[in-house]
Amino acid sequence: MTTKTFQSAAIAVRADARDNTVMGFRRIRIAGADTGGRLGFFEEIVPQGMGVPLHVHEREDEMFNVRKGRFRIWCGDESFVISQGDMAVLPRGVPHRFLNIGETEGWLDVTVTPGGFETVFELAGQAGQGAVDRFLTIAPTYGLQLLPEPTEA
Repeated sequence: MTTKTFQSAAIAVRADARDNTVMGFRRIRIAGADTGGRLGFFEEIVPQGMGVPLHVHEREDEMFNVRKGRFRIWCGDESFVISQGDMAVLPRGVPHRFLNIGETEGWLDVTVTPGGFETVFELAGQAGQGAVDRFLTIAPTYGLQLLPEPTEA
């Protein structure tokens, strides 16, 4: 959903970043509402050994830029490793997940297009202690489906 047209610059001033701790830690910098729905951007800070579960976005393509660390990404039947300075773009409709396989905390710059998905984290965060349950409840409304983890053969 768009709340304004995108006819002027969307500026991400550091002081305006919105920290969010629903299922991890991220800093929401640009929301879909800032770009007429075209894209959203957030920074994802990922502890060593952590990541996101297998999921699929019905609406968004997702781009990861590794600012710090080393990550394994699974996308469909593929698996690959990206490190600082590397990028990956994942298509909507394809199951994917990532894991910080580095020896330190990692940092991903995440862009979603179209924008709006980042809103699910903010809405879930408003539930306080019930944020994870709220996230799981509203995620399908935002075209996000969490999938069972594959079993290793």
